[in-house]
Amino acid sequence: MSSQIRLKFTKNILDVLPGIIPGGISVQDFSAITKTNDEESEKILENFYKIGIGTKQDCKYYFAESDKLKTAVMLIENGLPLDEIAIALNWRDFEGLTAEILETKNFAIIKNLILTKPRMEIDVIGIRLGVAMIIDCKHWKRYSSSALSEAVKKQVDRTKHYISKTPGSIAVPVIVTLYQDKIDFIDRVPIVPIFQFSSFVDEFYGNLEKMKTIETN
Repeated sequence: MSSQIRLKFTKNILDVLPGIIPGGISVQDFSAITKTNDEESEKILENFYKIGIGTKQDCKYYFAESDKLKTAVMLIENGLPLDEIAIALNWRDFEGLTAEILETKNFAIIKNLILTKPRMEIDVIGIRLGVAMIIDCKHWKRYSSSALSEAVKKQVDRTKHYISKTPGSIAVPVIVTLYQDKIDFIDRVPIVPIFQFSSFVDEFYGNLEKMKTIETN
């Protein structure tokens, strides 16, 4: 019986992921977005609030930029199909959670940095103790090994470009994915699943010798 209740509740969460949007939302607005009735919407919002997803004030529920992906990661860890979860996510959700994890671990954060000559964009940069983590967030449904290798090559190029514009810095290219089941390496560049990113950051400085580091010559 308990597993049936859990599956039913999980299905509801999948259905309402699109309603977890940044800013304040009323029960009525949440109902309109998720096509649920007000009573069910209030129960869902209260459940999110009780497990630490969002805050509540003056009969409204407030979600942070990363809350939708936080919820999705919880579902992934509980075995929900990745394809179904991904439909409700976008690249901003993904980048938002990546940046938030770094920020909670005392990294200085830069998002969507544009470099010029040539023009390149870096999704997220986390800087701490003189080392910059240069992150590309890959919200892919599926990928081949060749596509991932190409992504690594491009991220190394972005990291070199960042270093050329930031004299005296040390940087490590990193790829963060939604659809990876374990940390992997290509050309010493770590490929990190989002649900393991927090522990990866905790162990980052102790594992620097295993990773590609790029610094000014």
